Amino acid sequence: QIQLVESGGGSVQAAGSLRLSCAASGHTYGTKYIGWFRQAPAKDRERVARIGAGGGGTYYADSVRGRFTLSRDNAKNTVYLETNSLKPEDTAMYYCAVATRYLSLGDSLKPANYNYWGQGTQVIVSS
Repeated sequence: QIQLVESGGGSVQAAGSLRLSCAASGHTYGTKYIGWFRQAPAKDRERVARIGAGGGGTYYADSVRGRFTLSRDNAKNTVYLETNSLKPEDTAMYYCAVATRYLSLGDSLKPANYNYWGQGTQVIVSS
């Protein structure tokens, strides 16, 4: 079992920044990918970014590339999502998730392939 706890969400004005955190505990040695996803009201959950367990293999969705940055602190078992130049359309519940199988790039971007999820942290961006 892997437990994930997100934090760092909040309400900001457009062009603002937030640093989201995803702290993992439990049997984290099985982690292959850590992904960030988001879901806005009445919309499907969409991919935001993901990183390989070794720290490489980062991927960003087109909608956030150049504005969001992944990093990790292995000593704290924590992955960060730095969100900059936020836009109202970034408003959503943000979730981190862990996949414990090796996946193709395409499959590693699909929420269905992630088997551990946090409870989410809300991001609200006002214009």
